Amino acid sequence: MKRCGFTMVEVLVAVAIIAVLATLGTSAVFAGLSRAKQVHCANNMRQIGVALTAHAVENNGFFPETTHTVAVNRAWIAALEDEMGPNYDELRLCPADPFKEERRERGGTSYILNSYIFVPEIGPFGEELSSPCNNMQCIEEPARTLMAFIVSEGQTVEATMDHTHSRGWTRSWENVLRDIQPDRHRTGRPNDDHSRGSANYLFIDGHVETWKASDAKQRIESGENFAEPPHLRENT
Repeated sequence: MKRCGFTMVEVLVAVAIIAVLATLGTSAVFAGLSRAKQVHCANNMRQIGVALTAHAVENNGFFPETTHTVAVNRAWIAALEDEMGPNYDELRLCPADPFKEERRERGGTSYILNSYIFVPEIGPFGEELSSPCNNMQCIEEPARTLMAFIVSEGQTVEATMDHTHSRGWTRSWENVLRDIQPDRHRTGRPNDDHSRGSANYLFIDGHVETWKASDAKQRIESGENFAEPPHLRENT
C-alpha cells in the first residue's frame, strides 16, 4: 500500500519557509511600530512649536530661555506647561526615547532647543560674543531655521539638558552625537556611527522634517552646520 506522508527534505523546506515568513512578519511589525512612534514624535514637536510661538506672541516676540541663562523652573520646558495643557508630560517626551520615563521623573525632555537661537555665545573670559536670537523678529528665514532636535540618549536625563551646543558641530559628527540622536527612529540596534535610521527636526515656522541620519552626517562632514541659521551660514 502506498504511504502518504512527507519526506525529511519536504519537512525541512516547510520549516524553512515558515521561519522566513515569521521573520518577514516580525520585521514588518517592528517597522510599523517604529513608523508610528516617528509620527507621534513629529506631532509632539509640532505641538512644542505651537506652544513656543504662543509664548512668543504673548511676550513681545520673545521665546522662553533655556537653563543656560535661567533657572530650571523658569526655563522653556517649565514655562510652556500652561501652553501645552494636560498633555504636557507626554508632549515633552519622544515615544521612542529609551529614557523617557527617567526624563519624566526628573522634569527633563526628549527635545532640545537650538543654541544658535537660544544661547548667547560666550568668550574665553566670560564675555558675551553674541546675543541669542530668541525673538521672532530676529529670525530672517523661519522656514529654514531649525528650532529643536531630539536629545542624544547619551546625555543626562536632568531638566538642565534642554539645549544643544551646536556651534561646535561644524565638521564634527562626534559633537553632533553628543547633543542629538539623528537615528532615534530605526529598527534594530544602531550601527557604530549612528548613520542608520532617521530623526525629526522642528523649524521655527512650526513645520517638522524627517531626515535620514546618513544625510545629516554627510552634510556635517561636508562643512555644513545645519543648526546655524541660514543668514549666518550664508554670510560666512
